[in-house]
Amino acid sequence: MNSKLPKTIFITGATSGFGMATAKLFNKNGWQTIITGRRADRLEELAAELGNGSLPLSFDVGDRRSVKTAIDNLPPNFNNICVLCNNAGLALGLEGADNANLDDWDQMIDTNIKGMIYTTRNILPLMIENGEGHIINLGSVAGSYPYPGGNVYGGTKAFVSQFSLNLRADLVNKGINVTSLEPGLAETEFSIVRFKGDRDKASQVYKDTKVINPEDIADAVYWIATRPKNININRMEIMAGDQAFNPFNVVKRT
Repeated sequence: MNSKLPKTIFITGATSGFGMATAKLFNKNGWQTIITGRRADRLEELAAELGNGSLPLSFDVGDRRSVKTAIDNLPPNFNNICVLCNNAGLALGLEGADNANLDDWDQMIDTNIKGMIYTTRNILPLMIENGEGHIINLGSVAGSYPYPGGNVYGGTKAFVSQFSLNLRADLVNKGINVTSLEPGLAETEFSIVRFKGDRDKASQVYKDTKVINPEDIADAVYWIATRPKNININRMEIMAGDQAFNPFNVVKRT
């Protein structure tokens, strides 16, 4: 690790929610932040708030060439990437599998899976050259616990969890830690995106419920990233205070 350069975190999906809260917390604690996302205007606003230690990069993580170009052209003073936070992700629709929109399925796979693996693969050489690093992948409890309409979204988040474990197996002898952080019900733009801008419908998801806030997940990311290097947090699952488990759904046929 180049001790002459500030510690840097690379955050995908930093234009709202978990990603934005994570950027603010790490910046507050003296880290440089590389903030990425598709909405350039939001990135510029956040970068202005964070100050000189922030580098905004606008691109689509699902576009393999754009990811490589952005990372290949990082300024030298932002090469000391200690933490990669693969946060970019989304859910679209809540229809059953027989009625789901295939374009929605494609977009979830492109962002939640391809975006994560493209970013990881391109940043890994920098981490290996530096001699240490930590990859924190944002999964979901939906990757472990199915629910009606979760179909492809839950499948992509199960991929995040298993990819993280296998990535750790590959990197254990290279000084790089890997964590799958798996939140439950959180009040961000998640439901607004899922319901394609219907804010009234999205608000019903969180009404009268104690939910996770973006700052809660940012705290978890920071805690994971700052653990002593003699340990690795493999997986961390966080549910909202008013969220738990239901009995199995058993169909009664008459």
